[in-house]
Amino acid sequence: MLKLPKRTAVVAGATTLMLSLAACGGGNAEGDGDAVTGSVVVDGSSTVYPMSVAAQELVNEEHPQVKVSVAESGTGGGFEKFCAGETDISDASRPIKDEEKAACDEKGIKYTELLVATDALTVAVHPDLGVECLTVDQLVKLLGPKSKAKNWNEIDPSFPDQEISFFIPGTDSGTYDYMAGDVIADESESLRSDVESSEDDNILVQGISGTEGAVGFFGYSYYEENQDSLKALQIDGGSGCVAPSADTARDGSYTPLARPLFVYVKNSSYTDNAAVKTYVDFYIENLGDIAEAAAFIPLSDDDYAKTQDALAGIGS
Repeated sequence: MLKLPKRTAVVAGATTLMLSLAACGGGNAEGDGDAVTGSVVVDGSSTVYPMSVAAQELVNEEHPQVKVSVAESGTGGGFEKFCAGETDISDASRPIKDEEKAACDEKGIKYTELLVATDALTVAVHPDLGVECLTVDQLVKLLGPKSKAKNWNEIDPSFPDQEISFFIPGTDSGTYDYMAGDVIADESESLRSDVESSEDDNILVQGISGTEGAVGFFGYSYYEENQDSLKALQIDGGSGCVAPSADTARDGSYTPLARPLFVYVKNSSYTDNAAVKTYVDFYIENLGDIAEAAAFIPLSDDDYAKTQDALAGIGS
């Protein structure tokens, strides 16, 4: 029986972050914590989840009476709840879709999109597989909705004679949407269906690491946490094979698998609920440290300024 990987790296990163900020005097909120109480409900992307958990840990150091619930239903599942008025914040690994915007409009829910980090979407395989790099065309041949490939040597004759097993995010996942719509770029915006799928990236890690010939994909933090039991494939976007990393995502060489990450804040929750405002303000004030603690790529100065401006515009 395989053991489910645990998010120990996230907890350790958040703990280190809290100690560091405490030594520097913490965030900008008052340290007595006696003025802010209430609850905050966060759901959505499993990729953004580690950042929102790190922010939860951080705000609770200053404001222990702020109760933050963070879940990971996937980007699509999160928007479904958000636009039904069930949550205050929706984590997302892709921008909100037109039909999701319409659902929010129908319920009268106004929101603000905040860019929080960059991710290097990682294609991972069983560590013993003799494949090191895939071109984008080979990714399409591997994952596209019309693909019938069952063996790695059908993707490229130089690849091993090894049956392929697929462990990929479910269709409610923004990670699925990004791979299907932006990388594979089939007009159906879908991937092959003969796969094992889950909204829980930990289950994907378990499947890939425990199955010879297996392949899947998820956010870079999940790979980094489990790199002892996985192998990340390099991707050739047209200029040679490039491995996923913070540096290659930031400098643009890890194309087309570098992607933006977001949180969506319900405007009325931010303006009317002091707990939500406190949580979001701490999140954005400490965004670079939180991104690094959760193994993501912090925003550039220009992008961070845009996020700060977007936050300042809520309720104005």
